[in-house]
Amino acid sequence: MRKVITGPLPDIATRFSRFLGQLWPHEALVIFTRECTGRPRKVAGKRAIVDRVTIDELDEIKQSLEPGGVYDGVAMLAGVRRRVWAIRDVCDTLLVLVPRPSETGAPDPDEVAAVFGIVATSIQHQVAQASPDYLAESRAASSERARTIAELTEVHEATLSSILGTLRSNDLDDRRSRITASETASAALISLRSASAADRALSEEAVTTAFAKLHGELRPLLKHREVDVEYIEPPADGRPLPGEVAHAARAMVRAIVLAFLAQPVLTRMRIAWDCDGDNVLIEVRDQGPGIIDRNALTRQLSGRLNTLRGRIDIESIPAWGSRVTLTIPLDPPAARPDEHLLSTLNPRELEVLAHLAMGKRNRTIAEELGISQSTIKFHVAGVLKKLDVANRGEAGAIAARAGIVP
Repeated sequence: MRKVITGPLPDIATRFSRFLGQLWPHEALVIFTRECTGRPRKVAGKRAIVDRVTIDELDEIKQSLEPGGVYDGVAMLAGVRRRVWAIRDVCDTLLVLVPRPSETGAPDPDEVAAVFGIVATSIQHQVAQASPDYLAESRAASSERARTIAELTEVHEATLSSILGTLRSNDLDDRRSRITASETASAALISLRSASAADRALSEEAVTTAFAKLHGELRPLLKHREVDVEYIEPPADGRPLPGEVAHAARAMVRAIVLAFLAQPVLTRMRIAWDCDGDNVLIEVRDQGPGIIDRNALTRQLSGRLNTLRGRIDIESIPAWGSRVTLTIPLDPPAARPDEHLLSTLNPRELEVLAHLAMGKRNRTIAEELGISQSTIKFHVAGVLKKLDVANRGEAGAIAARAGIVP
C-alpha cells in the first residue's frame, strides 16, 4: 500500500489495480473522485472498457450507493451492461471493478473497503495540498478537455443546425417524419450545448464555496490560538474558480496563516478574497510583530505560483505587521501548438523536461532526482517521442516557452 499511495497521482489507479489483482483478478478498475477536477477518473485495465467509461455512468453507480455501501451486480459501464463490483468510500470516492468473466466470487468487502479507504484518503490529501505536479497535470487536463469539448460542440452544432434547416424546409412532404426528425435533432443540439455547462459543473467551484471551504480548513489551525480573524468574502457573483486554482488558493492561504502563527505574538488577522474577472485576488494581513520569514514563505509558495503563473507580494514591517497578497490567473495562458503535447507527459516526464530546459545532462539529472542514468535515458526518450521532437534542445525550447522549471 505504501507503493500505491506514494507514486504520482495520475498513475494511482494502475498501482492500485496491480495491488488488488493479487486479491481479486479483474479486467478493469476505475476510481472516480470529484476532488480531482482535471481527471476525475483514474483508470487501469482493458482500454476497450476504461476509455469508454463516462462520468454519467459512474455518477449513476455512485448515487445508487450510500457512503460506505457496496454493490455487486449488473450496471451500465462503457456503454454495455456488465457485472461490476463497486464501493463508495465515506469520503465520497467511488471504486468500480470489472471482474474477469471466469471470476464468479467477490472480494471481502471489509478488506477492500479498508485498503480503498487508504487510497481515497491519500487522493484527498494530495489534492488538498495542491502540489505543483498535481496543479500542472490538472490544468493541462482541464485545458485539453475544455478544448476538445469546444471543438466537438462547434462541429456537431453546425451539423445539427444544417439538419434542422433541411428538415424545417417546406419542400418536404412527409410532415410526420419531418416533425419527428426535427424533435430528435433539437434534443441532440440541446444536449451538445449543455456539454460545456456539464464540464464547468465538474471542473469549477463557485468562488464563495471555495472561500467557505477555506474557512472550515483554517478552523483547526486557529482553535488553540486567541487570534481575532476577520474574513472578507468575495462577491457572490464573482467568476467561478477552476478546481486546481481553488485547491491551490486554499493550500497557499493555509501556508501563509501558519507562517503568521509562527510569530510569538499575534492578535488579529484579516483574510480577504476578491475577483477582477481574470484573477482571484487574495490578501492576508496581520497585526503582529512583523517578523515573518519572507524568503522561506516565498520559496514555499513558489512552486504552486509558478505552475499557475501567479504573483506574490510580501510586506513585513517590524512592530507594524505583515501583509501577503497573491494574484492567481483564472485562465491558463493562450494555447500554443505544442500545448496538447505537453498534456501527454506524466509527472516524472515533466520533471525531466524541466531539467532539459536548463540544459542539464543525464548524469546531472539522475543525481538531482536520485534515480539511475538508464532510467533518465528512458524518460528522455519518452519525452522526445511524445513531444514529437528530434533532440533535447527542441524539447527544452518547448519547456522554456511553457514556463516549465525544476
